[in-house]
Order: sequence, then structure tokens, then C-alpha cells
Amino acid sequence: MKFSDFKVLTFDVVGTIIDFETGVLNSVRRLGGDAAARLSDKQIFDAFLRGRVPNVGRATEVMAGVYKHLAKELELPADDRTATQFQHDVLSWPAFADSISALKRLRKHFRLVAMTNTDRVAFSAYEYALKKPFDDSVTCDDAGTAKPDPRFFFFNLGRQSALGYKQSDILHVAQSQYHDIGIGKELGYTVCWIERRQGLEGFGATPVPERVTTPDFHFASLAQLADAVEAEGRNLS
Repeated sequence: MKFSDFKVLTFDVVGTIIDFETGVLNSVRRLGGDAAARLSDKQIFDAFLRGRVPNVGRATEVMAGVYKHLAKELELPADDRTATQFQHDVLSWPAFADSISALKRLRKHFRLVAMTNTDRVAFSAYEYALKKPFDDSVTCDDAGTAKPDPRFFFFNLGRQSALGYKQSDILHVAQSQYHDIGIGKELGYTVCWIERRQGLEGFGATPVPERVTTPDFHFASLAQLADAVEAEGRNLS
């Protein structure tokens, strides 16, 4: 299997391109003061995940509720003003250091499509920060659902099919085994796992999958993926 077999790269965004774990940790520790400074990353991530369960929906609407749940569990300030600030921080979660450069390199070879569980408002902020690298995008607002729901993948496939691209033309690139890699493989996609937490324990602020799916391609960063694509091109020329 070669990268040149594909015409389209579809990307998970939050977790793969946008470093939401750093964003969450920075916000909680800034807003939570001394009490938050004593918490481990795992304590914060676990509370964040538990807070996300009853607060499903658009990221730009529900994250204040996620914070309140997290803050009460961890005994941090849980007032409305602090929760609202956490909500606002979502729009400025940082990109991984390699994201902008790697996407620019990959766009020379592929059509780039974002497939993100976040809503259109948050995605617009991230896309601007990333210097608008995508040729197309599908958010939870567009699909009316979120990954790992297969309907999200079906929605995007229909969208790309209308432009002449087949499923076999698509390589799906993602960090989350739970949201993307497992279901993508199950649906017949070729998948590339960007294991952003390689060398770290656990799954961080991403839900734990029932099992770890073996991907077709496996890298620790987008930069490594871009390097591999360019190396293949040099070898084929």
C-alpha cells in the first residue's frame, strides 16, 4: 500500500491537529489556582471525561457545563464566571507544533478534508489559527451527529462522492482510537493513526476504546506522516 494510492486525506481535528489536552490543562490550572496546580494530568482528564458524559453537544455551548462538573469533583472554583471563561478558552486551544507546517506539506499531494466532532463556530477558529489548510470540512453541525457514529462517515463519503472521490481514494488520519480509527477500519476505510500520546500512559482526555485497532499506517505526529509521504515521492521519482 502506497500513499500515492490516495487522493484525499480526511482528518480528525481536535486531538490530532489541535492540542486540546494542553488547552484543557492550561485552562483548568489557570482558573483553578493553587488547588488545580496540585492535580495530576490524569485527575484533570478523568474529571473532564466524566463531565463530558452529561454535557453532550456543541463544544461552544456545553463546555461551561463540563467545567462545572469537573470543578465540583476536583473542588475547584465552580462559579458561572469561571465556567464561562473555560467555555471561551475552547476557541483558543492551541495547534500542535507540527500541524501548520505538516498540513501545508500534505496539501501539495492530497485534497485535505476536516472531519471534526466540534461545531462550525469552534472549527472556524481552529481553521483560522491553522492558516486555512482544508479544501473541505464536515462538522457535527453539518452531519447532525458525531463520531464514532457511522453516519458521520457516511455523510462525508456522500459529500466527497459528489465530487468524484471514492472511498478507496480516502485515507483517514486521526489520533482517537475511540472516535476514528476503530470505526473507520470497521467501515472499510484505510486509516492512519497519529498516536499523539505515544510513550505516555493511557488515553488522556480521549475515551478508552474497547480495543486498540491496528491501523494501516502509524506515526507519532503529522510531521512524521508528511516526511513519509515526501520520502515515498522521492523514491518513486
